[in-house]
Amino acid sequence: MKSHTTYLSFTVPARMGFVNITPDVEAEVSKSGVREGLCLVNAMHITASVFINDDEPGLHDDYKRWLEELAPFDPSPERYAHNRTGEDNGDAHHKRQIMGREVVVAVTRGKLDFGPWEQIFYGEFDGKRPKRVLVKILGE
Repeated sequence: MKSHTTYLSFTVPARMGFVNITPDVEAEVSKSGVREGLCLVNAMHITASVFINDDEPGLHDDYKRWLEELAPFDPSPERYAHNRTGEDNGDAHHKRQIMGREVVVAVTRGKLDFGPWEQIFYGEFDGKRPKRVLVKILGE
C-alpha cells in the first residue's frame, strides 16, 4: 500500500472565509501515484474546517450569514465562557464544530471521485494567521 502525506498552509486575510483547495488536493493525489484508495483532508486547527460543497459565491455568503447567526462573533467573555481565558474566538470553535473537521474522498483511477459540483473547501473562522491542512492519501 502507498501512503502520501503533505501539509497545505493558508493565511486567510479575513476573520472568516472559504478557500477552494480542490486543485491543491488533486495535485497531491497525482503526486501520490495512488490509483485506487482514499484521500483524507483535515484542518489541523480547532477554529478551521474542511468541507465539501458547491463552489458558488451565493452559497458561501449564505454560509457566512448562517454561521454568524448561529455563533456570532463576540470577543467579550459574557457570551462565550471560552473567552474568559483571554481568547476572543469562542465563536470560531462553534463554527468549526458545525462545518466539520475533515473529509474523505475516494480515489478512483488516480482521480478524486466526486459527485456533481462537489469541491473541497478550507473554512477559516479565526483568520489572519497561518494555519495548516493535512492531506493524506492511502491506497494502491
